[in-house]
Amino acid sequence: MRILTLVLLLTFVTAAFAFTSEVSDNQIYDQVIRKLANDPDVKGGAFQVDVKDGVVTIEGVVEKEKWKDKAEHLAKKVKGVKGVVNKLVVKPRSA
Repeated sequence: MRILTLVLLLTFVTAAFAFTSEVSDNQIYDQVIRKLANDPDVKGGAFQVDVKDGVVTIEGVVEKEKWKDKAEHLAKKVKGVKGVVNKLVVKPRSA
């Protein structure tokens, strides 16, 4: 009986932990937007961000290739992100 109780308790705790550790797409979206807005290089960019099943898609325009890469890197660092589709376009500012 003790073993059965222990197994049931362990199963419940494991299931509860798995359920609470799941990050929603809305939470991921909020964190990605915040990271992009707070970064000194990529902030101010007109980004469109979409999240579906943990996969983040970023669209918009940046001035430098390294900023495109940095935006992707920032999104990948957000908890719960399973992948990033980087559709940013590099267009240097006209002089």
